[in-house]
Amino acid sequence: MSGFLAGLCVAALPLLAAGFWLGRRTARPESLGGLGTPVEHATFQTLHTASLAAPPLRAGLTGETARRSARRLRTLLGTDALCLTDQKQVLAWEGVGDHHRTEIMERLTGPLETGRGEAFRLNCDAPDCPLRWAVVAPLTVDDRVHGALVACAPRESAVLVRATGEVARWVSVQLELADLDQSRTRLIEAEIKALRAQISPHFIFNSLAVIASFVRTDPERARELLLEFADFTRYSFRRHGDFTTLADELHAIDHYLALVRARFGERLSVTLQIAPEVLPVALPFLCLQPLVENAVKHGLEGKADKSRISITAQDAGAEALVVIEDDGAGMDPDLLRRILAGEVSPSGGIGLSNVDDRLRQVYGDDYGLVIETAVGAGMKITARLPKYQPGVHSASRRSEP
Repeated sequence: MSGFLAGLCVAALPLLAAGFWLGRRTARPESLGGLGTPVEHATFQTLHTASLAAPPLRAGLTGETARRSARRLRTLLGTDALCLTDQKQVLAWEGVGDHHRTEIMERLTGPLETGRGEAFRLNCDAPDCPLRWAVVAPLTVDDRVHGALVACAPRESAVLVRATGEVARWVSVQLELADLDQSRTRLIEAEIKALRAQISPHFIFNSLAVIASFVRTDPERARELLLEFADFTRYSFRRHGDFTTLADELHAIDHYLALVRARFGERLSVTLQIAPEVLPVALPFLCLQPLVENAVKHGLEGKADKSRISITAQDAGAEALVVIEDDGAGMDPDLLRRILAGEVSPSGGIGLSNVDDRLRQVYGDDYGLVIETAVGAGMKITARLPKYQPGVHSASRRSEP
């Protein structure tokens, strides 16, 4: 959605700036490099300049992002000088006449308070300074003024006033997309914290108890399990990265299952069938482990005999298809729907709804969990993971501390 909005805004820029520059470009035709008419060349140049200005702004309004985008924005408007400000100071000045910084900030009090643009004459005694007028256009996100775009020129111009306002609106959209990206990141981090908090204290206690039981009878086995426990907790509580790889997630699941097998022995049988070509696929961190934990819990719940769990990951063209299935107690489908809708939160339900929500946020509503279950019939959970999704890149490494 964010990419679509950004593309839409970039596509609209020829209407904002091409008209302002068209007369000057057609009056002084340059080498068109096979791009066609002067109008087509001007359109291409505007789009190209806008595409270069957008990425810094998608990181928010700071001194660094303002500095990196100011030159491109000045090119769009064709002014002698341009500056970007926040509520308190000039973040970046591009062009001549930067001695006007203090005067500009003094005159911004009204526009920053009201959110309305204005044009005013600059006071300047410097004989070599061409700047005589400034056009101010506030930068707003969700009806809050974050700063201003100020274009400075030798003379007053109604075209410059309109062009500055339109470019400022485009900049505001980029800042709004940056704000949405930051909100999404904060939401994902909060959900990961919720999953970490959900790691059962009983599981930790039982794992340590199992390890302790082997200390005297089988010290080597105790050592192996302690390393499994350390690797699993290190992965689960790592502090960076929203995404991981399918290989790393399955590696953590293997540590988890080693601890579970040590406790339940022959009662639990796990089969894995993993296609090697899907191992590099990136996915949200701690996305599959809660599903396996759910399968273990419901697979063994109320059963005295052996429980079977299967985990498969298949190559499905543009997607990886992950299926986790158990033959345990199952669940009432109506209760499951209420859990995924957030209406009830029984033990173990938070993990399912959390994973379902995060998959939908990252990939879209078509990529939520597909769960087949009934009371006494076990549970089958299917997750479809696109092999490529813009913005989904794993920075994880198994060797990370």
